[in-house]
Amino acid sequence: MRDVEMLTEPTVETSAETFEMKLEVVVVPVSDVDRAKRFYLDLGWRLDLDYTAGNNYRVIQFTPPGSGCSVIFGKNVAAAAPGSAQGLHLIVSDIEAARAALLSRGIKVSEPFHDTGGVFHHANAKGLASGPNPQRKSYASYASFSDPDGNGWLLQEVTARLTGHIAAGDCSFTDELTNWVRGAKTRKGR
Repeated sequence: MRDVEMLTEPTVETSAETFEMKLEVVVVPVSDVDRAKRFYLDLGWRLDLDYTAGNNYRVIQFTPPGSGCSVIFGKNVAAAAPGSAQGLHLIVSDIEAARAALLSRGIKVSEPFHDTGGVFHHANAKGLASGPNPQRKSYASYASFSDPDGNGWLLQEVTARLTGHIAAGDCSFTDELTNWVRGAKTRKGR
């Protein structure tokens, strides 16, 4: 397993002036605004805004159910190529139920898969195995789908949140992730 540093302490000095920063919006580049709007409506996401200013500007905002972050797309909203947004994660508590719900809405979703390395999925097929994680560990099961432009979304099953500390006896996470987190403080002292 690669040795990657996990930050367990703030990277900036904290004080009374510390403030929260929350991800609010992700821009998704699309080629056909109305086609994208139909797709995200079909997902069952809440349409927050469809704003037009003249013939050259339109912004549409959707929010996934339960999310504090929205997506926007439109005309003259993004400079990126349509379909270039990849690896956008949607967290679900049950990968199979979420997949079934999307399939019932007519969305093409991959079969569930997991990474045999036990920590995170690979951008290619290396280390991926069919089916959800056999023990249904948190952060370990995925399914994927794309919008009509090819922007790539991942459903990721999270049943317990990783906080940077895993208590003794907690078996919510894969062995690889648990061992890595528990060894982070030792590696940090190197």
